[in-house]
Amino acid sequence: MGQDKSLVLSGYQIAATASDYPPMNPDSRMPHTDAMVVLTTVANEKEGIALVRGLLERRVIACGTLLPGARSLYRWEDKIADEQEVVLLLKTRSAAMDSLRVAFEELHPYKVPELLAMPVHAGLEKYLSWINSETSLAIS
Repeated sequence: MGQDKSLVLSGYQIAATASDYPPMNPDSRMPHTDAMVVLTTVANEKEGIALVRGLLERRVIACGTLLPGARSLYRWEDKIADEQEVVLLLKTRSAAMDSLRVAFEELHPYKVPELLAMPVHAGLEKYLSWINSETSLAIS
C-alpha cells in the first residue's frame, strides 16, 4: 500500500490530488462558458473602488471583488519592492477582453498594471448568464 497523502485539518480530510475525487458524470456537467476571472492589484481600497466602478460603468466587467491586505514583493526599477496592495478579482467574459484592455490603459493607476485573465471552466448557469447580461461587447 502507498502512503496516505491526504492532509487533515481540524478534523477534515483534504485529498492530495484531483484523482482522489470521483469523475464527474458527463450528463451532470455545468454549461460551457466564456466567463473569465481577471486578477489585478492596486495600492489601496480607494483606487480599487474607483477602478471597479469605472469598469462597471463601461460594462466590461459584471463584478469586481476587492481583497485588501495583500502583500506583494516584486522587482521594480532594479530594486526589490515590498508593498501592501489590494487584489481585485474581476468577473467578465472572454468576448469583453479587448474592451477591458482598453479600459485598463485609461483607468488603471499603475504604469504597468497586472492583468492576468483565467478562463472559468464551469459555473452555475444563472451566474454565468448574469455575467453575460451585465457585460457589453462594444469597445469602450
